[in-house]
Amino acid sequence: MQSAPSRNAATLMGVMAVVLWGTVVGLIRGVSERFGPIGGAALIYTVGSAFLVLLLGWPRVRSFPRPYLVSGSLLFVAYEICLSLSLGFAANRGQAIELGIVNYLWPCFTVILAILINGQRASVWVLPGIALSLCGIVWVVGGDGGVSWSRVAANVSSNPLSYGLAFSGAVIWAFYCNVTKRYADGKNGVALFFMLTAAVLWIKYGFSAEPALPFAWPAVLELCVTGGAMAAGYALWNVGILSGNLTLLATASYFTPVLSTFFAAIWLSTRLTMTFWQGVAMVTAGSLICWAATRGRPARGK
Repeated sequence: MQSAPSRNAATLMGVMAVVLWGTVVGLIRGVSERFGPIGGAALIYTVGSAFLVLLLGWPRVRSFPRPYLVSGSLLFVAYEICLSLSLGFAANRGQAIELGIVNYLWPCFTVILAILINGQRASVWVLPGIALSLCGIVWVVGGDGGVSWSRVAANVSSNPLSYGLAFSGAVIWAFYCNVTKRYADGKNGVALFFMLTAAVLWIKYGFSAEPALPFAWPAVLELCVTGGAMAAGYALWNVGILSGNLTLLATASYFTPVLSTFFAAIWLSTRLTMTFWQGVAMVTAGSLICWAATRGRPARGK
């Protein structure tokens, strides 16, 4: 029987998970361009499922609390489909990176739902934190020139499916985080959830008009890197939150939008404007303020 890693080692694993998650937007978009939005997503979660089984073992479904099994499955699958397809259906690489930032509204939504659902206490600073994150999204989507509601509306209306999926995914993941906190009882169903996501996407691919999957060595390599990065991220994060420094990991996780944007810009060879980076900074700062507003404040009744 292997002993648990030391606190420092577990914390390092959690930080590595944050770094890996920072690669997801760029990698998913790259695979989608090679295999198609739906087929690429189905392949990613199939490969990710295989990696997770190797890393975490076969999921023992009977050990999961039923509320977590049912609600967690539905919310996780819905979120992953929203995330992967929003990036896959993006009009171009720049828009894919933009949609990745919209997805990172989830920390603020998680705090809001924690207050409403789990009785989390928060200081008044949570309000400016939420406002700053939302302004950051408007700043990013509005493009050059700062806030312009007409420009935001034009960008969203140019691809309402992708923007709708990205925004819905942020809300869904916030629900998932709160459901997991309440019902999971320390269990980790991510391997099972990956399998279910892959199954749903394969069914959708079967009914879609996407062509046959064009397997080639460079595409398969990128696919394996993507599935492996996602699987390793979830596996390492699980170790980190069980045995590591939660305060440090929580702080590090809120810098994922910056890492994600930086990596995606390099991986997808996309030049981003200063306005875009300003919006990313606003989203990150707003999320940190929301987190700080709840830190050290237990939920009501605890």
